[in-house]
Amino acid sequence: MTAVHENPTSTAVRAEPVAGHIGADISGVDLREPLTDEQVRAITEALHTYKVLFFRDQHIGHAEQIAFSRRFGAVTPSHPYDTDAPTEHPEILAVDSRLYEKRFGVRKFSYTNHWHTDVSALINPPAASILRAEIAPERGGDTRWTNLVAAYEHLPDALRTFADGLRAEHRFGGSEPAWSDDSDYARKVAAAPLVTVHPVVRVHPATGERALFVNPGFTTRIIGLSPAQSDAVLKLLFDQIAEPAFTVSLRWRPGTIAFWDNRATAHLAPSDLDHLDVTRVLYRTTLEGDIPVGVDGEASVAISGDRFTAA
Repeated sequence: MTAVHENPTSTAVRAEPVAGHIGADISGVDLREPLTDEQVRAITEALHTYKVLFFRDQHIGHAEQIAFSRRFGAVTPSHPYDTDAPTEHPEILAVDSRLYEKRFGVRKFSYTNHWHTDVSALINPPAASILRAEIAPERGGDTRWTNLVAAYEHLPDALRTFADGLRAEHRFGGSEPAWSDDSDYARKVAAAPLVTVHPVVRVHPATGERALFVNPGFTTRIIGLSPAQSDAVLKLLFDQIAEPAFTVSLRWRPGTIAFWDNRATAHLAPSDLDHLDVTRVLYRTTLEGDIPVGVDGEASVAISGDRFTAA
């Protein structure tokens, strides 16, 4: 057990690591109540250390989730392409299996079943995401996260040096969109595409750590390489970030909340529910992000799409 906050007049915020390289259970906090400044500092420190934090049995609503999120940064609208946010809470993205067939034209339980960093095709991808479970299936439906800092640090020296100098294109929808070509969602994406060139290795603005900033959900090619070379390099890097040693898995229950650093992680939605007659409903908020900077100090460059900011 690792204590990250001690205060003799209140319950301590405690972080208990749950996997070798990533993830911690947080206890000693009731998210129905406003956080103190000390609690915010403790949770922020734990987030930078463990990359994804899990809060259990926190039965809160949209307003409380948004209030919690705002203690850690500016909260953006739900998503660049979302039109299903609750009208009174435009910051809430519904990850709702009941909506996906309407939205995408196919039965789904998440946007993508590839490893991804949330909306990395933006020039300023979200700094962090907060996901709360309202309805969870009795079996299956786990989400996994991977530590992109650990993935980078465990590359051989020569590959780290090589990756430090690379740039990659990130495109919303990637090379294999998860929605049908004739869906309303496809038309929205085509009308306002999101494409950005990011450094392959990103320097974290708060910790200074270097992280592999590529993911199969959005990263389409390495700039300056032939298609065959790009595919080979990306396969190597995608395999590295998916290495099980760097990952943690979460079994959702109603009231479970996950809070992850989107600058240092990628995550994988479940793919084991499509054959089951179950409902899965989670709600996400996201924090406004900064523009990534590479090892050389050069920032990302937008090809298509503007910054995504809080209202």
